[in-house]
Amino acid sequence: MKTENLHLDRRKFIKGTSAALLLSSIGAYGFESVYRDTPWRVGLIGCGWYGTSDLFKLIQVADVKVIAVCDVDTKFMDNTATQVAERQKSGKKPKMYGDYRKMLDESKLDIVLIGSPDHWHALQCIDALKAGCHVYVQKPISVDVIEGEAMVAAARKYNKTVQVGTQRKSTPHLIDVKREIVDAGLLGKIKHVEMCCYFHMRANGNPPLEEVPDFLDYEMWTGPAPLRPYDGIPHRRWWRTFMEYGNGITGDMCVHMYDTVRWMLGLGWPKKITATGGIYVQTEGKSNIADTQTAIFEHDDLNCVWQHRTWGTPADPEYPWSFKLYGEKGTLSGSTMQADFVPHSKDVAPIHYDVLYEKEKYPEDLVEKDNELNAAPATRRHMLDFLNAIAKGSRPIADIEEGHISTASCILANLSMELGRPLVYDSQSKTVKDDPEATALLQRAYREGYTHPHPDNV
Repeated sequence: MKTENLHLDRRKFIKGTSAALLLSSIGAYGFESVYRDTPWRVGLIGCGWYGTSDLFKLIQVADVKVIAVCDVDTKFMDNTATQVAERQKSGKKPKMYGDYRKMLDESKLDIVLIGSPDHWHALQCIDALKAGCHVYVQKPISVDVIEGEAMVAAARKYNKTVQVGTQRKSTPHLIDVKREIVDAGLLGKIKHVEMCCYFHMRANGNPPLEEVPDFLDYEMWTGPAPLRPYDGIPHRRWWRTFMEYGNGITGDMCVHMYDTVRWMLGLGWPKKITATGGIYVQTEGKSNIADTQTAIFEHDDLNCVWQHRTWGTPADPEYPWSFKLYGEKGTLSGSTMQADFVPHSKDVAPIHYDVLYEKEKYPEDLVEKDNELNAAPATRRHMLDFLNAIAKGSRPIADIEEGHISTASCILANLSMELGRPLVYDSQSKTVKDDPEATALLQRAYREGYTHPHPDNV
């Protein structure tokens, strides 16, 4: 059993009563001995980059048996299954499935991790819940608002734990920042928030159509989404450049920062959402997601403003993907890599926080392909929080309802941009107030053969 080398520097670890349980869990890695007589039976849906990485982090912190993995790409799936055999205690290679529904029927799983593209999240999550599994689902949880409402309803109906992969809430230096800066009142009254992403991450181009390779089930990959003509492997960056399968940069990147801000400030649903933007610069390729967008999420006496550009330079090169909290006593900048508190008073010292790495403790992190070393400690803690919530029957830090609010708000921002007007979402009636046209867009049309879930019939 591995034990944690606890760091005493406040910038390097979590401390305080609010994190005492998390500390003890990380210190002993004792979830399996405290809460389980047998290993967790785990399955993975989506053997791409992040799904596989999530699974590896779970293996690092818990006694699990990876029973099955599922993917529509047999190359991806075999690669993940082979690596799992090398990493898990049993040394066994998990069974491989091309259809997640068959995997759920045959495998008797305790936990399912979902790392598939966004357009599959809702159906796979709900089916896993119906099969009696607890679920760890990547963000954004859905591609439309009603999908998200159905996921929340299913989690509650089947009384299962659903953790969303918004792991900023489990990021050590951001936990410190919340407690030591925000909660301690060093900012004073916080009356404005800015969030941004200026990464050049919008795939764009005009690849020719081609034959679907034998190792990829493209029909199953597409699932309930529109079937685009096949123009190359959709994995990783290519599918994210199309609104058919996701929600653009806002749905991919704003969801993290807005979710973090809501957690830090205790914010619920925004009262109004207004967004503008479009394809202003990168017009030459097939991509149909916005390369420029501004969104305003209005709360009581506080606006949270999102800005992304997939071209040009960042407004603050030190914080190209980040949030900034503006208070009467100072400003807090935060990202996955660092945080800075800059006070207005010269009598108060600025405070800098750095990301925690665990490369020495987990040398396997260094050989994992495309591993996000800065995010690995957060994901491990996120997995521990997930298991702890299952064992205690409590809500995890990134409960499905919180993930839904953050996801749906970003979806509504895209709808506001499309319609050219502000939107006010009523989560009780599940409608956009006084806007039948926008309400109709809360649920996307599914491809023939697939039934869209609804909170009333999960």
